[in-house]
Amino acid sequence: MQFGRTYEEFEVGAVYKHWPGKTVTEYDDHLFCLLTMNHHPLHMDSHYAESTTDFGRNVVVGNYVYSLLLGMSVPDVSGKAIANLEIESLRHVAPTFHGDTVYGETTVLDKTPSRSKSDRGIVYVETKGYKQDGTLVCVFRRKVMVPTETYIKERGGEQPGRPELKAQEK
Repeated sequence: MQFGRTYEEFEVGAVYKHWPGKTVTEYDDHLFCLLTMNHHPLHMDSHYAESTTDFGRNVVVGNYVYSLLLGMSVPDVSGKAIANLEIESLRHVAPTFHGDTVYGETTVLDKTPSRSKSDRGIVYVETKGYKQDGTLVCVFRRKVMVPTETYIKERGGEQPGRPELKAQEK
């Protein structure tokens, strides 16, 4: 399984379709709310959401959807990243509800060699998230600092620090 890419492996215009998708449960949403101290009743209180909002039901926290998409993109985009440098924009386009399945895809918009270090570069990407019916729910753009092949080789290869299995006694 691929886990990220080196600078040389990114091509402007490439689209990575992240797989698998994730069906968002009420538990997922509530756990994220509790972990981040977001207690807005739109996310936590079904009676409130049903009786007083335009949605008529709980809406999944947008930052959970963003975080989910960011995580989905790691094997394709930032698994080898040195750093996430910037989230340039983040838009929540449509609501996600409990039971919706979120899918994501990332397009490489640009790539630039580092001006200060020759063993890395900056990749500019846009990730889109959509539901099972194709509705776009979230879009964000970010810049990621990624290593070159030289960087990887100089630091121990594809899986630096991975221990080797010791020989077993007979």
